[in-house]
Amino acid sequence: MILALLVELVRVIHAGIPVGGWLSLVVTAAGGYAAMNALASTDVDVVLMDIRMPGIDGVEATRRMCASHAPEDLRILVLTTFDQDENVLAALRAGADGFFSKGAGPAELTDGILRVALGERALSSSAVDAVVDHVTERRNPPEDPAVEKLFASLTPREREVVEAIVTGLNNAQIAARMFLSPFTVKTHANRAMMKVGARDRAQLVSLAVQAGIHP
Repeated sequence: MILALLVELVRVIHAGIPVGGWLSLVVTAAGGYAAMNALASTDVDVVLMDIRMPGIDGVEATRRMCASHAPEDLRILVLTTFDQDENVLAALRAGADGFFSKGAGPAELTDGILRVALGERALSSSAVDAVVDHVTERRNPPEDPAVEKLFASLTPREREVVEAIVTGLNNAQIAARMFLSPFTVKTHANRAMMKVGARDRAQLVSLAVQAGIHP
């Protein structure tokens, strides 16, 4: 069973997430400080974190939680109404494992919780768009020949998976599109990240854009 702690996200319970079976929700609506206190006495697997909270915001709470817990012991999924690129990047830099808009549907949220609990990164399509927007519009980098060379080392299948990731698709969606198993998609993605030196999917998207791969 995956035990999840909700921080300032009580309404998520009413969003249709199937509580019970593999997922149990422990709720705190008192903000970041209360969440950190709850972690001291509750052994949770995933924290669902809001960004806008009283006291300390979700980014700072994420940073403090990650500083006091090993990555394999705690996974953090940030949810917010405000999915601008600054929010996405700040959350990921603070140590969050995933980022979703509160407008995401129950199936997408459930998939995100499961993926981060299993040790994967989980970014909604809007979060991926925000990362791409930051790279292409805010920084406006030219295509980097050195990065292009790294991506030239990918197999055609690995590159196809990367192109799908850049568009915001998750492993299950890519698997359905390419008629592969999600495990095979994950393997191709991991090999691509290793070849180009990306530590996670967010960095893979950033590097891919620099190499000229766009949604």
